[in-house]
Amino acid sequence: MQIEHADLSLVGNREENQDRVAIAIDDGAAFLAVVDGMGGHADGARAAEVAIRTMVAEFWEASRPLFDPDGFLHLTVGRAHEAVVALGHGLPQEIRPRATCAVCIVQGANAYWAHVGDSRIYLLRGGRVHERTRDHSHVELLLRAGRITERQAHDHPMRNYVECCIGGDPVLPEMSLGGRRSLLPGDVLLLCSDGLWGTVDDKAITELLARHPISDAVPELVERALRSGGPGSDNVTVLAVEWEAAEELDNAGGVSTTSLGDEVFASTIQASLGAGSAGDDLDDAEIERSIREINEAIERSSGRRR
Repeated sequence: MQIEHADLSLVGNREENQDRVAIAIDDGAAFLAVVDGMGGHADGARAAEVAIRTMVAEFWEASRPLFDPDGFLHLTVGRAHEAVVALGHGLPQEIRPRATCAVCIVQGANAYWAHVGDSRIYLLRGGRVHERTRDHSHVELLLRAGRITERQAHDHPMRNYVECCIGGDPVLPEMSLGGRRSLLPGDVLLLCSDGLWGTVDDKAITELLARHPISDAVPELVERALRSGGPGSDNVTVLAVEWEAAEELDNAGGVSTTSLGDEVFASTIQASLGAGSAGDDLDDAEIERSIREINEAIERSSGRRR
């Protein structure tokens, strides 16, 4: 399996970055995730942190290649939901931590994805949007019912209101599974929080990724979203993977991280240790635990390569 990837997460004009991003690659499978903590609820950053750690841990614990990628995604998002629900134990329903998420498995020459809320996954092919996930939001329902246009949806006052999320209510939320999608050389998978698509339209996203390598396109997309958002710009997170071939990676195994600038939340289990994370309420014990998790992941990966 040969893929190129890049990710970037910036705080924008908010007090803290409540987004998290991860990519893990090993044994012919890659796990991609973007989680967006919901700022209107308590501990949005903590919700995103717990969710991403839970899902990455599930990937490392699973036998790979995955026998049932769709089943793995359903189970993994469900466990992330349970972990975020536990954060809100004892809190009133309206202020319990919550998050949205978009996750994807790349295995063989196929992609499998799932999402909850309005974090999105795009499959770009030949310079256009081949497929994208449909948000779990009131505005998306209006759009699909033909009651508003794409242009109206982009500026709708309720576009940020999601119908479901992970965390909050213990009942498993609505989750959309994409099934198996075959990949062609040059295909790009893009995962993002609403900080990107809320200010940068699909045409601009596809044009940038068609014209530039993803290592250049990803930071440009994030910067464009921040400029378009102005003084009220949201956290913006983008993860892009370009599919090349189904050959075995020379550096297969371990945690894969690409840092593209300041205030970036590093991918995979290093999410809480990235630059610009001073706003997170993380104590010394949590930082030490993160370091141990990183070292354990590296040791497991080294053991598999021997």
